[in-house]
Amino acid sequence: MNLSGKTEVYGIVGYPVKHSLSPVFQNALFEHFSLDAVYVPFEVKPDSFKEAFLGLKALGVKGVNITVPFKERAFELCDLSDEPSKVIRAVNTVKFTDRIEGYNTDWIGFLRALRELEKELEGKKVLVLGAGGTAKAVVYALSQEECYTYIFNRTYERAIELARNFSAQVVKKPEDVLDDVDIIINTTSVGLSDDDPPLFDYQMLKNHHIVFDVIYRSTPLVKTALKKGAKAQNGLSMLIYQGMESFRIWTGLEAPVSVAKDSLSDYVLS
Repeated sequence: MNLSGKTEVYGIVGYPVKHSLSPVFQNALFEHFSLDAVYVPFEVKPDSFKEAFLGLKALGVKGVNITVPFKERAFELCDLSDEPSKVIRAVNTVKFTDRIEGYNTDWIGFLRALRELEKELEGKKVLVLGAGGTAKAVVYALSQEECYTYIFNRTYERAIELARNFSAQVVKKPEDVLDDVDIIINTTSVGLSDDDPPLFDYQMLKNHHIVFDVIYRSTPLVKTALKKGAKAQNGLSMLIYQGMESFRIWTGLEAPVSVAKDSLSDYVLS
């Protein structure tokens, strides 16, 4: 990689963000297309987000991904947003031009990743764990596929608010619907550490379940599901697919998934 005064800068904004794998595969995509561009992490403390975000545009940064905890705050700062972002009220992709353009590619990345486990989604009963920015994108995606969605969140009021916007149903505990649902999706941060208390008794999982965890490591939820004979997957594919859509928005180029996945082959997500 040869950097110069003409090198275009892209990145990811979050807190924390140093663990992100997005720079690995985004830089691999820039290299694949021989683009004079670089993708870097921008770790921003929450009380400095607005100043940092607007400062990126002022500095001439071309585009950024937005990750936790800033997706909803970034939406409020965009001059215009795509239709999914307006419904979800969160953006994870920003393009800086004369204006600040906001997009949500999380829902696209999620659907492409979930279809690696299950092609036919229409009419499936789905339990979504969590009610944050990622959960909003997931529930939006499920609504596009006409799934029947249940939502569980430890803060019950947030679950009610999300369910109201998407005609979903709130449950007070996951165990109430485990026997009825086909798909279970974790959108929370529970599982980043093996010491995290489980969201429910994972031993209740059955082999007919399809389990998807947005965390891109093999979480206790995913490990238990696989031991029970269920289909299960972490969030690495979702990360790649949403990032490929971001890359298309920034550059107009369709990124090959093989290049992105190959760039991450040396990273063991245990």
